[in-house]
Order: sequence, then C-alpha cells, then structure tokens
Amino acid sequence: MKEFNTIYASAARTATPAAVEFAVGTKGCIVIIDVSAVTATPAITVTISGVDPNSDAIYTILASTAIATVSTTVLRVYPGLTASANATVSDVLPGAIRIAASHGDADSATYSVSYIGVD
Repeated sequence: MKEFNTIYASAARTATPAAVEFAVGTKGCIVIIDVSAVTATPAITVTISGVDPNSDAIYTILASTAIATVSTTVLRVYPGLTASANATVSDVLPGAIRIAASHGDADSATYSVSYIGVD
C-alpha cells in the first residue's frame, strides 16, 4: 500500500509554514522537497517527527540539512535502510507523524514538500 500527501504545494515562502500532522498506515516513507527558486540564501530545514499517542509529545525521526539552493532533496524512513545523516534513517513510522519546514531567515524560497508512504 502506498499513501501520497502534498504537505506544502509549490509556493514562494519567506517564513515557517504551519506543521502538518496526519495519521499514517505504512511503516516507512519518502519525503521529497523540491526547491525551484531561491532569493539570496534561504535556509530551509524539513523535519519528520513522530507523535506520541499517549501524550501528543513530538519527537524527531529525521531532519534534513539546511537547504539553500535550487535542488531536490529526498528523505527516507524505512526499517532496514542504511542510515545516512540528514537523509535516511532505519526506523518504523508511528501511527501519526508531523512534517514541518523551518526557515532560518526571511529570504524567499519557492518549494513543495510531498509525502509518499511505503509498506
């Protein structure tokens, strides 16, 4: 089974958008960050976090490096993958996750973030 969600549609942003939290029905995922335009030196970090069903506490599963150029960055979470700092983690997704993009400054970046759930 695969799930697909548009977390953030392609748009120019200068500030941190609201995090998106949702239930997942797969054990892994691929998150694609597609930056199509930048002004000056934006610094965007995308984080995949788990949500504790008991306390609603948020914990980091994987965070990208700061993205400051036109590029496509792929984050992967799946059991058995070879870990790679800020890109891939060997883990199982919890029942709910939160995906957030954080801006380090007010420079503009046009980007989209997509989520693909993988069994």
